[in-house]
Amino acid sequence: MAVRKRVAVIGVGTMGSQAMWRLAARGAEVIGFDRFAPGHDRSAAGGETRVFRTAQFDDPRYVPVVRHADALWRQLQQETGRELRRLTGSLFIGPADHHEMGNVLKSMAEHDIDHEIVDAESIATRFPQLRVDDGDIAVLDRQAGFVRPELTVLTAARRAEELGARIHRYTPVREMVPTSSGVEIRTDAGTERVDVAVVTVGPWVNDLLSDLPWNVDVRRLISAWFPISAGRPGTALPPFIRTAPEHFYGIPSPDGVSVKLGLSRGFHRPAGDPNQLNRTVEPQELEIFGDLIGRYLPGLLPDPIRTSVFMEGYTDDNHPLIGPLPGAENVVLLAGFSGRGFKMSPAWGDIAADLVLDGRTDQPIDFLSPLGRVAA
Repeated sequence: MAVRKRVAVIGVGTMGSQAMWRLAARGAEVIGFDRFAPGHDRSAAGGETRVFRTAQFDDPRYVPVVRHADALWRQLQQETGRELRRLTGSLFIGPADHHEMGNVLKSMAEHDIDHEIVDAESIATRFPQLRVDDGDIAVLDRQAGFVRPELTVLTAARRAEELGARIHRYTPVREMVPTSSGVEIRTDAGTERVDVAVVTVGPWVNDLLSDLPWNVDVRRLISAWFPISAGRPGTALPPFIRTAPEHFYGIPSPDGVSVKLGLSRGFHRPAGDPNQLNRTVEPQELEIFGDLIGRYLPGLLPDPIRTSVFMEGYTDDNHPLIGPLPGAENVVLLAGFSGRGFKMSPAWGDIAADLVLDGRTDQPIDFLSPLGRVAA
């Protein structure tokens, strides 16, 4: 009879909640630790909506992982009865000759993704909320839409608990010590001993693993919601990503009142100490949003009705670190998702369960393993 593994999941956020669900569903004894509680907005999981897309403008190798996530999104919704994702389609917009638009078309062709190419003239007719440049095209990914981050984290964590997992809320892990027989998890309440630890602490990874040999650059992100002007309904506009010359994205709010805008890595400032994140958005930080609205989004009013600040960790090559920690094979690391995490989070959680329970995964993630990656 197989021995039931005792697994600690450190950080019950985007990745940790999904890892707990998949581990508990597959029979592990799962103990979660979080410095807050599942569904909080203190890290990277907030903001009401996140884009879900099948096509990839940066690296087509992620498409199989997205497809695995797609099946698990459906499963989690079915098991819980909660709408966590809505498929509305999503637009990629940019110059027809830009390499990222080429990658989008390549990923769609290689993986037979249902899509439509829309030329600049048709964009203006079908999506009057958008303004495009000469030479732009749009690619409509019909297997895309948006997910609800806070509700997703809370739902996955609660489902894990229904399956027998335990979560220590408001319990930051002070130290994690691999031993010859497992891992010791030390908190202010005492020490737990487990067989394997899954580290999913997001922007706190450099604190918990201070000798991590790779650089995880934690950045401060701003999301801003801009109201839709009268006469320009936003519900017909799907989520969109502009690839060039400025990289940004937009997601209409589910109530159709506003559009949430977000920027790419180059616009994000270093976060500093994740426990002391500056959550105040200064007026000058909103100037770039005003410029983008003036150039590309005539249907939006230029003054935001809401702003929020979050954190994300970026690696030097913009690929996450997923796999056993070198020198500590009983620690599985998921870190540095570089803006690629949420849409694939059920798959990342299932991959973590593969690595813990089977020691391997069939998902094509060799290029993401910490083993063999160039250290910082």
